[in-house]
Amino acid sequence: MSDPKSDAKADARTGEESWIEAGLEEIARTGVEGVRVEVLAKNLGVTKGGFYRRFRDRAALLEAMLQHWSANRIATIEKHTSLDGTTARERLKALIPQYAARVNTEGMAVELAIRQWARSDELAAGAATHVDAARLKNVANLFRATGLPAEEADAQAFLFYCFIFGQGLMFLEQSPRKRAQLVAKSAETLLRHL
Repeated sequence: MSDPKSDAKADARTGEESWIEAGLEEIARTGVEGVRVEVLAKNLGVTKGGFYRRFRDRAALLEAMLQHWSANRIATIEKHTSLDGTTARERLKALIPQYAARVNTEGMAVELAIRQWARSDELAAGAATHVDAARLKNVANLFRATGLPAEEADAQAFLFYCFIFGQGLMFLEQSPRKRAQLVAKSAETLLRHL
């Protein structure tokens, strides 16, 4: 039998951020349908009461998860595309191994789960659209900084974005060496005219 005092202490230590992180971990494993208060409480080792002290309902948690994911993805691309004393071409070259050197399977699982959810949910679709727009804008700004006209920079950014995220889903069965060679050659092709 559980100790009510112990449960209350655990609930108090489990803040909103913990519930959001647990929700993102669960969405990566089972999709949005699996993000249920009972499951998250069990995963966190706390009672459901702690959840309701932080969120009015499951919908509020899902909205908080989307806001968290969106804000973090946008902050990441802004950080990764900041010039910080490098040229735009150098920054673009540096972005490729950053995303391709190791596949972040958990991050990719969250990304795919949110995109699947976005196919049937307006709020999730809005979050994905917002993230995509920020990613494309930041990468297009790098291409513009190399001297490309706006329309061409936008097209290059789209190709770059498709490559960066698409490569994380493909050819995972290849040896790391073979995969690295393929990514390097593709990156060279993408940046050839800069």
